[in-house]
Amino acid sequence: MKTNYIALSVPIFFILIGIELAYTFYKKLNYYRLNDSIANLSQGIGSQLVGLFMKSVLFVGYMYIFQHWRLFEIPNTIWTWIVLFIGVDFFYYWFHRMSHQINALWAAHIVHHQSEEYNLTVALRQSWFQGWFSWAFYLPLALIGFDPIIFLTLSSFNTLYQFWIHTRTIKSMGFLEYILNTPSHHRVHHGSNPKYIDKNHAGTLIIWDRLFGTFQKEEEEVYYGITKPLASWNPVWANLHYWKDLIETAKKSENINDKIRVFVKPPGWFPDQLGGFQAAPEIDAVNYKKFHTESNLAAIGYAILLFLLALGLGSYLLFSFDKLQLSADILIATFIIISLLTCGALLEKKRWFVAAEAVRFLLGFATIYTLYHQKFNPVYLGVLLIFHVAMLIYYFLIKSSYRDV
Repeated sequence: MKTNYIALSVPIFFILIGIELAYTFYKKLNYYRLNDSIANLSQGIGSQLVGLFMKSVLFVGYMYIFQHWRLFEIPNTIWTWIVLFIGVDFFYYWFHRMSHQINALWAAHIVHHQSEEYNLTVALRQSWFQGWFSWAFYLPLALIGFDPIIFLTLSSFNTLYQFWIHTRTIKSMGFLEYILNTPSHHRVHHGSNPKYIDKNHAGTLIIWDRLFGTFQKEEEEVYYGITKPLASWNPVWANLHYWKDLIETAKKSENINDKIRVFVKPPGWFPDQLGGFQAAPEIDAVNYKKFHTESNLAAIGYAILLFLLALGLGSYLLFSFDKLQLSADILIATFIIISLLTCGALLEKKRWFVAAEAVRFLLGFATIYTLYHQKFNPVYLGVLLIFHVAMLIYYFLIKSSYRDV
């Protein structure tokens, strides 16, 4: 089994998030909001869970081409690593750029851009389905003959590098701004200002944007998010909402060619009979307002517990997936996703939270029962059971006043 460098880096991610959070709190910068941060991290958890079930399928294409069609036998030398590093970064640029220029790809990638904040939690806000197509962009490297293990290592590094650039605390990095993708460059990439849209697609090296005409320097203030705000903390809806928009537009299109174009044209494209291309609107700085919901302390506490439960079980599943039966993996993953779903519903004060939470508790007891038969550590199992029962009691305490949370 290949090493999951992203999963191994999770503790470091949270340490760095904690440092940035403490710094911004000390400086009173207001770069973090609890509901937004939970939504961002929930997307990261869901992305890793979906990836567990798809990992073998997604890698088989690279392995097959390497084993049967590779053109060269490339030795494992330092030069191989350097050339492949550049190759991975080059193809990442084109994958990323196409993800902004083809609606069907943007429907997945849009998740990463939905947050109206910009901090290290945004780096972990990843699509659940982007990995289903991103691998195809790297297949030329397999055809050339680059070893799959070296490829996986360097592509993981490319991903890990991009974590730290999701920050507003670093303004400029001097001469490195001409070579590397930096926080300043990536802030532009996350902007919804018209001049910033579809700019700075770099992974590690900014040279590709400079070469291919997609570079934009950070100038006026960046307004983060997407041009049509998601306005939701629901992690499932975040991954599906743009698909709904595309399907509805396709249904309204009058001919089959336009129905197909809806999915392959850039974001903002509409058939002539539906008004034609719609450019991104200018930012109305006077009336600009971020999506936000208020919750009382009881609801906030409950939401944090839901998130911590999902995070804990998600971390366990990342390292125990291959040791459990598939049915157990599916049950635990479903319980985690439902926990994240109800967490978002609680923060949004959705009416269906109460019913969804009842389903979650039933799944929770089923999960505990399954873990018991999978020889889960009895101490941890006891803690999980006590935690689940305590949350059940907490749930009944907040249920009666739910509409006031």
